Amino acid sequence: MAELKALPIGIEDFKEIIDENCYFVDKSLLIKDVLDDKAKVKLFTRPRRFGKTLNMKMIQRFFEKTAESNACLFDNLAISKTGEKYMNKQGQYPVIFLSLKKLACDSYEASFKAFKEIISREYRRHKEIIDTTELTKKEKELFLNFMNEEADDLSYTSSIKFLSDCLFHAYNQNVIILIDEYDVPLDYAFNNSFYGKMVSLIRSAFGDALKTNDSLEFACLTGCLRISKESIFTGLNNFNVYSVVSPNFSTYFGFSESEVQEMMEYYNLSHRMDSVKEWYDGYLFYKSEIYNPLSVEQFLSDARADSEFMCKAYWGNTSSNTIIHELLKKGNSDTKDKVETLMNGGSIKAELHEEMVYSDVMNKTDGIWNMLLFTGYLKPVKTEHIDESTVLDLVIPNREVKSIYRNIIRNWFENEVAATNKGTTELFTALISGDTLKLQYELNRILKSSISFFDEKELFYHGFMTALLASHENYLTKSNRENGNGRSDITVVSDDGFDVAVIIELKLADSFGNLENKCREALSQIERSNYAMEFEMRKYKKILKYGISFFKKDCQVMLANS
Repeated sequence: MAELKALPIGIEDFKEIIDENCYFVDKSLLIKDVLDDKAKVKLFTRPRRFGKTLNMKMIQRFFEKTAESNACLFDNLAISKTGEKYMNKQGQYPVIFLSLKKLACDSYEASFKAFKEIISREYRRHKEIIDTTELTKKEKELFLNFMNEEADDLSYTSSIKFLSDCLFHAYNQNVIILIDEYDVPLDYAFNNSFYGKMVSLIRSAFGDALKTNDSLEFACLTGCLRISKESIFTGLNNFNVYSVVSPNFSTYFGFSESEVQEMMEYYNLSHRMDSVKEWYDGYLFYKSEIYNPLSVEQFLSDARADSEFMCKAYWGNTSSNTIIHELLKKGNSDTKDKVETLMNGGSIKAELHEEMVYSDVMNKTDGIWNMLLFTGYLKPVKTEHIDESTVLDLVIPNREVKSIYRNIIRNWFENEVAATNKGTTELFTALISGDTLKLQYELNRILKSSISFFDEKELFYHGFMTALLASHENYLTKSNRENGNGRSDITVVSDDGFDVAVIIELKLADSFGNLENKCREALSQIERSNYAMEFEMRKYKKILKYGISFFKKDCQVMLANS
């Protein structure tokens, strides 16, 4: 039996995947559609880790004129069956390939230094043209300055255009420009307060290379967002954007269901298809159903070792998920209510805005929901055209993404409680003194400003109470501690003596009117299970027994009679 191909985990170079005989999901017809599309500049926006870099590398390997032909890389792929019209283009062009991922820096100075380095690297990749007679002495000097990072700073705004001109003169052939992850430096610049400088650099460098460049055959760019209002792309007369809501190129980034089924069958894991679909499917790029490619491959890698390996979130570990953190940090009550709706399996409505500036994300109506849509955290399930607007019904795509929200919400809540410890002082004082009305008021106040996810009600409310009570000096809070004939939900005791012991039992009500009954049920459980026995034996001066019940964002507090 033939050995199964390795999965290309972490490999983004198309040539390496083919050379190493790794499993490759054939997206080569993207090349045909790129040629058929006559837009001079094409921007593909997709979520991170959905194959953008791999596709750009494949385009580069197909078109680039190299000393050693790359034609053999495409021998068994779909593009090889499209005929001479397309295959005659293979290996015929000089190609500039720039990835802006390394411009993910915390300062403009560091980002500009990284920009100079990637420009230098690309010039070195084409250093063979220095000796051509087609370049003038002045052009050769400037070429060497860019290659050695010795050009003056102002010159770098024209560095991409100048390289394309040099390549055109050397090969007498128009140049293909590929720019991967163009918006990464803008994202980092926005979050680190040097956005204006970075916009100016990118706008100038792109403007020269893409707008007024007679040496350009075509250009492809990738990113997560279309950022156009900053005038980065202003003046391009033949510029098309293909986003997650565009009909063209919808199947080339991410895996289709048939592609995943074929992979599962190849690795003898077809019986796990339902789980993979539940966890990693659910994206909708225009009308195409798409699976997360990174997560599918990572799961298959694990499941090859153990066919019953449980699905888990892989995609959430590839980024800081800053945008969701900012949503929770800065969002108003309406925003948080909508997050709850999403977490509970519901949908929200948002007007589609394909063109945004970064400030729109938090300041513009529906800006945050558009950001989450284009970055893969939401998907559209319904589209309506109302007047001149497009309104989408948005939901969370799958279990993997829902788990990302859930973990971030938990971390956010714990951090919020820690950051606002002073705000819980009155709550804690009421708890220790037996002031049920004040305790109930404070709990309801905090509940109203929190984000809950009711698919895990017990875990949420238990974690909610534990987090609120865990960080106060001179008291020790424990969860699910063995007491009497069972485990009480929460206990709080003074750690410098035997002054106060608090026993808390939590219950969930199925309606607002049932809160009181659930409080009584909780108090009855405390007595029946004798949770106070240990504290009575140790002669605590005061033992407080609380029954607390919850219904959504309301609670009721009841204290047992002494």
